[in-house]
Amino acid sequence: MSDGPYTYADSGVSIAAGNALVRAIGPLARSTRRSGADADLGGFGGIFDLKAAGFSDPLLVAANDGVGTKLKLAIEHERHAGVGIDLVAMCANDLIVQGAEPLFFLDYYATGQLDQGVAEQVIASIAEGCRQAGCALIGGETAEMPGMYAGGDYDLAGFCVGAVERDRLLTGATIAAGDVILGLASSGVHSNGFSLVRRLAADKGWKLDRPALFDADRLLIDALMAPTRIYVASMLPLLRAGRIRGLAHITGGGLLENIPRVLPDGVRAVVDADAWPQPRLMAFLQAQGNIEPEEMARTFNCGIGMAVVVSSDEADSVAQALTDAGETVHRIGRIEAGQRGCTVRGSDETWSARGAWEAGHDA
Repeated sequence: MSDGPYTYADSGVSIAAGNALVRAIGPLARSTRRSGADADLGGFGGIFDLKAAGFSDPLLVAANDGVGTKLKLAIEHERHAGVGIDLVAMCANDLIVQGAEPLFFLDYYATGQLDQGVAEQVIASIAEGCRQAGCALIGGETAEMPGMYAGGDYDLAGFCVGAVERDRLLTGATIAAGDVILGLASSGVHSNGFSLVRRLAADKGWKLDRPALFDADRLLIDALMAPTRIYVASMLPLLRAGRIRGLAHITGGGLLENIPRVLPDGVRAVVDADAWPQPRLMAFLQAQGNIEPEEMARTFNCGIGMAVVVSSDEADSVAQALTDAGETVHRIGRIEAGQRGCTVRGSDETWSARGAWEAGHDA
């Protein structure tokens, strides 16, 4: 106990460090400038001008998310330079599936004791995610809370707002039997399923700092921490042209539970697991955990980060346009009449199955 005057710094909070961080990240925010936002920080709130962004009759669409327990691996293995991309991706990809262009982003960074070096790496990666998504980083909050977080722990939350012209809102209402489902390749595990990944790592004694069994040129930790792919730039031109009937971001719940979220009543997604090669990382996870195909389809993205529903006569040209935009595209299934939901099917040995298999989810 001290008889002297107490200060905020004595309790573990450094206002000076926080101010220094704001000064350091100013250039990062300015690097994300776009029409409608000048991305300057320091005010009580961020401002965005919809008229300057070129919208005439817009609807606003908002999303927020985090990175989840992937952050534990980032902290334990000092892989902070990609988690900000994950943070932006989890929000921006949720906007694009409704046809909305991401406009601006705000972040919340909470920690027990501010480490400026770590915080700068994280926020630099948030800025990179914003550049990939075409949205401006217009503000955020850094919270230093001693006693709330242990050691070097931190947590992240992201908030993104987008806009879509009223007549371009993507609801999935026009999806019909006979439509085709295209799948856009993921960059890895993305940001879902990491509680299971971390459980496997602990139980199986993985050496994360050694080359992966499935890729001798890459450390296992780097394969697991690959940032979530952001699909905004490749999807926007097709959305503006009205060529997409539905989009599903494959996050928690996997293929089985996410695709039905965009379907109208009376139709069902049928996904053919034989239609694309199982990524080696996914095969590794499945083998290490002896995971059944149905559990894989419900837990991980299984190599597909975004499902795209198009009319059958547009399927080839849309697939080519997405390929030209840099995506790896697979024709993974179709829409059939039936109970709203999703069925994933595979043949013998697909996803290590011991016979033909089928997994279903009714919405």
